Amino acid sequence: MKTHKDLFVWQESVDFVTDIYRETSTFPKREMYGIIQQLRKAAVSIRSNISEGAGRNGVKQFRHFLFIALGSNSEIEVQLIVAKNLGFLSQSVFEELSETNSRIGKMLTTLIKSLNSSNL
Repeated sequence: MKTHKDLFVWQESVDFVTDIYRETSTFPKREMYGIIQQLRKAAVSIRSNISEGAGRNGVKQFRHFLFIALGSNSEIEVQLIVAKNLGFLSQSVFEELSETNSRIGKMLTTLIKSLNSSNL
């Protein structure tokens, strides 16, 4: 890996943040400091923690930040369900965002496992 920007999970998470911002812009304005902020913050957190961890000194610290990113990924899962249940997301948009979030979670898990097995 040259930089964190070479990681497909980072690239996917950048696109995901854009999708989350786009979709939450249609939510009711009363949710600006509620679910909108929570979804956006968690989506940005994934990308940011991958970047921060990669910029740290050593695999152990990188792994730590990847686990934080994975926690944000889990948080998004719940928030998307709530947004759908409240009628803020259509079923098709919910499924699309959920699939992307799930894919990012799997990539984070795979990256963590590869770092564990590399014994770096």
